[in-house]
Amino acid sequence: MKFVDEATIRVEAGKGGNGCMSFRREKYVPKGGPDGGDGGDGGSVYLIVDAGLNTLVDFRHNRSFKAGNGRPGMGANRTGASADDLYIRVPQGTLVYDADTDELIGDLVDAERPLRVAQGGFHGIGNARFKSSTNRAPRQTTPGKPGEVRNLKLVLQVLADVGLLGKPNAGKSTLLAQVSAARPKVADYPFTTLYPHLGVVSTGSESSFVMADIPGLIEGAAGGAGLGHQFLRHLSRTHLLLHLVDAGPDRDMAAITMDLREIETELAQYDASLLERPRWLVLNKLDLYVEDEREARVTAIRTALDWQGPLAGIAAASGWGCTELMNAVQRDIDSRRTQTAEHKTDDEHTHETE
Repeated sequence: MKFVDEATIRVEAGKGGNGCMSFRREKYVPKGGPDGGDGGDGGSVYLIVDAGLNTLVDFRHNRSFKAGNGRPGMGANRTGASADDLYIRVPQGTLVYDADTDELIGDLVDAERPLRVAQGGFHGIGNARFKSSTNRAPRQTTPGKPGEVRNLKLVLQVLADVGLLGKPNAGKSTLLAQVSAARPKVADYPFTTLYPHLGVVSTGSESSFVMADIPGLIEGAAGGAGLGHQFLRHLSRTHLLLHLVDAGPDRDMAAITMDLREIETELAQYDASLLERPRWLVLNKLDLYVEDEREARVTAIRTALDWQGPLAGIAAASGWGCTELMNAVQRDIDSRRTQTAEHKTDDEHTHETE
């Protein structure tokens, strides 16, 4: 299935049903009076999260959506039926913009909270509602209101706890395949990852997190070069970035340093806040060294780069060091989740006391 992370659609809510003008007509009942009923409301349009979707590909061809119209009112004070609301399913993490104004309408993260994007038209009023002591035979009615029409731009930002960052062929896809059930394409040439892959990493019976493999970045990515530029947005939801660098024997310190700095430059140009996000340096392909040399290689690179944050050495292809790395990531994520839950509880308590 082709990965699509942007789509433009048109949504149209239903029109409200017209009010009815009717007078009671029964034998032996003179001057029966007005009995025209109200119309029904038009259907509204909602976007709702579907956890089974991970792409906007369904909107490549089906781009127009319309809710039903309300039924008109009828005599004998009968109200027209309101139309059913229309629910459009989208992947979790979809940002919804007004395509005409670029206004952000909503961020669909919570599966329990649909987002109304077009309000259905209000129903028309029947003549029975206009009856008064001075107007016994009203002939006034109101038509139903038209439904809202909007052009929407949908932008998907994948939801993942951890994002894999690095140059093409750094080993991101290999690592994801090694530690999860995801099966991204892996080959010995650049740009094998053409779209983000998500994998669930299980580190225990009740411990897991979601990791995203983002297409490799090259110099100029933030300006549109290469494949990764269009997927940089997917890093914005991650809590932790694992920055993979090819540290094999054929890479000298200058090449490793250049790899690191180029990626940092692209992140800063795209969104400076990404550089402030927790980022761990992961040196890959250390299985190409004899075991006694691996620790020395890691220490030498840390010193040369003056890297102050967490650093790990792994071999994604063979799995060496991957379990230890994933366990460390899980501990970090669990700690963040606990802090978030405590902060939320404190906020709720503060609101209650106020």
